Amino acid sequence: MKQTEVLLQPNPNARIEEFVYEKLDRKAPSRVNNPELLGQYMIDAGTEFGPGTAYGNALIKCGETQKRIGTADRELIQTSALNFLTPLRNFIEGDYKTIAKERKLLQNKRLDLDAAKTRLKKAKAAETRNSQLNSARLEGDNIMIWAEEVTKSEQELRITQSEFDRQAEITRLLLEGISSTHAHHLRCLNDFVEAQMTYYAQCYQYMLDLQKQLGSFPSNYLCNNNQTAVTPAPSVLPNAIGSSSMAPTSGLVITSPSNLNDLKECSGSRKARVLYDYDAANSTELSLLADEVITVFSVVGMDSDWLMGERGNQKGKVPITYLELLN
Repeated sequence: MKQTEVLLQPNPNARIEEFVYEKLDRKAPSRVNNPELLGQYMIDAGTEFGPGTAYGNALIKCGETQKRIGTADRELIQTSALNFLTPLRNFIEGDYKTIAKERKLLQNKRLDLDAAKTRLKKAKAAETRNSQLNSARLEGDNIMIWAEEVTKSEQELRITQSEFDRQAEITRLLLEGISSTHAHHLRCLNDFVEAQMTYYAQCYQYMLDLQKQLGSFPSNYLCNNNQTAVTPAPSVLPNAIGSSSMAPTSGLVITSPSNLNDLKECSGSRKARVLYDYDAANSTELSLLADEVITVFSVVGMDSDWLMGERGNQKGKVPITYLELLN
């Protein structure tokens, strides 16, 4: 339970604050979480750079996505606390404490019962020894004393046995309820897993949408981490884009809107290198592996952000922003 709280709220100060408010039976104030805070800073920075600039616009888009992730994170915490943590805490602080208390009481009753059995056994043994003595005086006095001790021990044993049986029945009934408690906690665990599944699916979709939005920017803004060879100097880059005298980089040309448009307007095919791994969303698309070379060509009526890709006998749509055309 504690580790789940750490997972949902890593900040120990925030956990202490929530605990205090819970004990005071008051609602904790709403706090901005880390993704929301990062998102707001990104949006502010993007606004200062200017929404009309590529970098400023990208910062704003990233900030909006971070804020959506923050909202999803807040929903995960609320859902998990309601459906998983609260039932678990109620059991640990309620039924579990009662069961532990009754089990401890049963243990004490068992010790009392063992002690009563031991006293009765000793009393009977002493009575037997004294009955075997030949002295009439001892038989008249000590045997009567030990007979009374045996009777007293037997009565005490009956009482302790009755108390032990009663406590054992109470404990047994409480422990029998554990099976239904486990079934309830299993449902709560399923709810927790579903909440996590929904959260990660939302985050994945948000980042996928963001990646597609960033992919609409010119590729010379996006390929910094993929330029493994010599990068053209800044003074050469404006002339290289859209011209036939492109500076070669190990036989590769950075994909730009102009040469992509040329490819879509012509009816021929070109070779292209894949920049990133891509998992096909459906059967009409083609999955890609980074650094592989495929054949691409345009199809009339296809969305402007897509080309038709071909690898051997496999064929399907591929996103333009994942490609780098070869000379």
